[in-house]
Amino acid sequence: MKKSMIYALDFDGVICDSALETAITGWKAAGQLWPDMTEDRLSKQLIDRFRRVRPAIETGYEAILAMRLIDREEEDNAVLSGFERYKQNLLDEAGVDVEFLKKLFGDTRDNWIAADLSNWISVNPLFPNVADKLKQLNEWATWYVVTTKQERFVSQILNANEIELSGGNIFGLERNRSKADTLIEILEGHPNEQIYFVEDRLPALLSVMTSPKLQSLKLQLADWGYNTAQDRQEAVRKGIELLCIEDFLKDK
Repeated sequence: MKKSMIYALDFDGVICDSALETAITGWKAAGQLWPDMTEDRLSKQLIDRFRRVRPAIETGYEAILAMRLIDREEEDNAVLSGFERYKQNLLDEAGVDVEFLKKLFGDTRDNWIAADLSNWISVNPLFPNVADKLKQLNEWATWYVVTTKQERFVSQILNANEIELSGGNIFGLERNRSKADTLIEILEGHPNEQIYFVEDRLPALLSVMTSPKLQSLKLQLADWGYNTAQDRQEAVRKGIELLCIEDFLKDK
């Protein structure tokens, strides 16, 4: 008998093209740590550079540090390959820790939303045709969002696009656990169903591959998301399906 399907979807880079908003929020927040980063200096060129280094970022607050590196004119390839080292150096330089940056980033977003929700939504577009795909998905499958984004931001963007998803199906930053642990919980709730995990970050997929409890999952790398050609080649070598947006959420 054919198994029914469950989808676990990353949000940024799979559902939402949030790079523009993340860059702007990162710059605004960085300006509170480094006063020379004034809002009037944020240019299209800097945002375009952020898009190129976006694959290095796992969680939104890291955009604060990425924008600082871009402003310091660090090379894109250097940021992509050495972000963790840069990250610790910048934390030390600013005299703050990760929890401080998470709060700063979330507060900066909240302030923007409170001031102009429609503007904030406008710079968080969904990828082409994804809204329709998700609305149709509700008719034939169960799905979850598994993300490092704070859950309230996911809900606001989905609601703005008239996409229904219970808050209990959104697993975000507040859970303070890995995506692998979240997927184990989802699997335990659906032991006889096929789970597809769609993600745009190769490291997240590789982490799931190492979990003995998650070997039954079907892993897919979203080629329209925030990854590099090297990531896509490595995914294929590792046996991860490379997914194009045309085939995303096709009824199997």
